Amino acid sequence: MSDALPYAEVIGDPIEHSKSPLIHNFWLNALDIEAEYRKTHVTPEGMAAYFLMRRSDPDWLGCNVTIPHKIAVLDFVDDPGGVRERIGAVNTIASETGGPLIGTNTDAGGFLQPLLRDKWKGQSAVIIGTGGAARAILFALTSLGVPDITIMARDAARGQALLDHGGTKGRVIGMGDALPAADLLVNSTSLGMVGQPLLDLDLTPLPESATVYDIVYAPLETGLLKAARARGLKTLDGLEMLIGQAALAFDIFFDAQAPRELDAELRALLVAAEE
Repeated sequence: MSDALPYAEVIGDPIEHSKSPLIHNFWLNALDIEAEYRKTHVTPEGMAAYFLMRRSDPDWLGCNVTIPHKIAVLDFVDDPGGVRERIGAVNTIASETGGPLIGTNTDAGGFLQPLLRDKWKGQSAVIIGTGGAARAILFALTSLGVPDITIMARDAARGQALLDHGGTKGRVIGMGDALPAADLLVNSTSLGMVGQPLLDLDLTPLPESATVYDIVYAPLETGLLKAARARGLKTLDGLEMLIGQAALAFDIFFDAQAPRELDAELRALLVAAEE
C-alpha cells in the first residue's frame, strides 16, 4: 500500500505559468485535507505514455488539462456526460483506481460564474479564438441564450466549424477585421500571455456598456484589459475563470467544496505570486 499522499495535477505544454497548484493547495490547506496538487509538463507526443503511467498509480485522483491538450485528451477518456458532443473539449479528468478515466469540462461553469454574479444581460458577444477554451465559452454563452455570437479567428474554416459544432448561428471574422458593437468581448487565446505575441485590437467599436473578459492570467493585467480600462469599459480578468473552474474541479478530485469565502485571500496570494 502506498504511503504517498493522494494527488491531482494539471498537465499542459507549456505548464510553468500555471497557478492551479497554488489554488488547489491553498484550499487543501484551508480544509486540512491530506492531499496535494501538482503541475506536470506533458507534450502532445508524450500524452499516451502519461496516461498509461498514471492509470497504474493508485494515488492519482486525476488531472486538469490546459493548453494545448483540451481537445486531444478526448481520445483517452470515457465521456458519459456527452462532453464531446456538447462542448468538444475536456479540461478535467477524474480517475478511480481500476476504473475508466472520466472526462468533463469545468471551464464553461467557471467562465459563467462572474457573468452570473454581475447579472450580465448582454445580447451579443465576440469570442477570440477557436481552441478548447473557446468551445467551452461558446457553450456557456449559448446556454445563456445569447443570440448574436461572432467568432474572431485566424482560420475562418475553424471558426465556422466551432459554430457548427455547437449548432450556433453566428458569423466569423478575421483577426484583422473591425470588431462589431458587441456587449461582451472574450479573449480565449494565449495571445497576451507571457512569452506570446500581444493581442492588439481596436476597441473603439465596442459600446460604453461593453464588458471585456480576458481569460489569460499570466500576466493578470494584459494589454487587452489595459486598453479596455483606458476606455472605461468593465473588465474581467483571467483569475475569475481560473478560480471558478478550479473550484468545480476541486470538488471532483477531493470530494469537498472549495472554501470560496476565502476568495479575497486567495486572489491576493495569486497576485503576489505574479509580482
